[in-house]
Amino acid sequence: MSAMDMAHEIRSGHLSAREVMQAHLDRIENVNPKVNAIVTLHAEQAMAAADAADEAQARGAQLGPLHGLPVAHKDLLLTKGMRTTFGSKVHERLVPNVNALIVERQQRAGAISIGKTNTPEFGAGSQTFNAVFGATRNPYDLSKTCGGSSGGSAVALATGMVALADGTDMGGSLRCPANFCNVVGLRPSVGRVPQVPALDGWDSLSVSGPMARNVEDLALHLSVMAGPDLRDPLAIAEDGARFRAPLARDFKGVRVAWSPDMGGLLVDKRVLRALESKRQVFADLGCVVEEACPDFRDAHEVFMALRAYAFESGLGAVMDHHPGVLKETIVWNIEEGRKLSASQLARANHLRTGLFQRMHRFMQNYDFIVLPVNQVPPFPIEQAYVTEIEGVQMESYIEWMRSCYLITATMHPAISLPCAFTDEGLPVGMQIVGRHQGEFELLQIAHAVEQRTGILGRHPAL
Repeated sequence: MSAMDMAHEIRSGHLSAREVMQAHLDRIENVNPKVNAIVTLHAEQAMAAADAADEAQARGAQLGPLHGLPVAHKDLLLTKGMRTTFGSKVHERLVPNVNALIVERQQRAGAISIGKTNTPEFGAGSQTFNAVFGATRNPYDLSKTCGGSSGGSAVALATGMVALADGTDMGGSLRCPANFCNVVGLRPSVGRVPQVPALDGWDSLSVSGPMARNVEDLALHLSVMAGPDLRDPLAIAEDGARFRAPLARDFKGVRVAWSPDMGGLLVDKRVLRALESKRQVFADLGCVVEEACPDFRDAHEVFMALRAYAFESGLGAVMDHHPGVLKETIVWNIEEGRKLSASQLARANHLRTGLFQRMHRFMQNYDFIVLPVNQVPPFPIEQAYVTEIEGVQMESYIEWMRSCYLITATMHPAISLPCAFTDEGLPVGMQIVGRHQGEFELLQIAHAVEQRTGILGRHPAL
């Protein structure tokens, strides 16, 4: 069932929160050992919370929009009384005494926290594995990766172990695993979902956001996450309740830029075929579809510089206090950050300003851009990262994620939407980019496309 349907059935009294929770716990027991998506489970506490939810409903208490829905939280997000490891040996036994705001808001809306989902160490890399819990497998092919870094959340959703799940995204961590697991993931605009607590309140690369099995569920989830908070200096003032408005609309004459290789990126032929198979969907909706691409020059340099700075800012002290513990790719990122000069950071910010303005001008002519999410389909789980695409070697461990992180650098919202499957049965999504702070319109087009792709009801065989 969709999260919307579950919430409706609970509110109408046709299902109890306890029945819904028990069904999900049974699913976790049957499926999780095969995929390793949920790494910390609070079954007893979740059942007690479900009983309390039913009792509150029986008393006639006011019910939140997520009342009784089981949710799981990415293991980068602080959860009060529930282990939060960040996928690292450094915090293997950490049990926080506070919730992240995104967790608090879901619980306040009636959601019941069932556990934590797997992530690579400190969310670094788009392949979900770590030294604490091991790897999370793709439910459509257990020999393949689920992507990352919100991989556990995507797999938990795809296999029906939770109704909704959250994640974070710097260079594609909400979009990549959604793409690899045939679910929906939204990278919202910076400030749409306030980051509290935060070490760097001015961080404009990393965001938190929702994941779901369909766009309506995603919009519902975003509606409780979004909204202002004065503790976040970048928070957007708009009330999140807006995202509970109906998504249906007319798209006649809406202009869509179609850019399957983003102006020259290497893209696996299977991904290109999947995207092309759905181009007609936009035309059928009445959209004007044209081959066009923003000017992404400087976006790679901008992202790599600001990412390196973010790793040094956030994890430099951790590396110093725990030498030899962090994985090699994190150490590399921190060291790259320590090489940065003030002039390099100034240049990155100046270039990013120009990039944003070019993107803004481009989006005056187009309402949306359609791009690949990842440049490759899911790859073998034993492979830490993609080393080559179409025979060309990658320069670094994140080079294969350009199709996601170039969009990050522009500060525009983007959604990963199920698109098609390869001949081998592997999911391939499409990335739709909207105007700056235009999440609602982005959800509308994604919802319309979703209704016409014909794969909304396709689930893994587990």
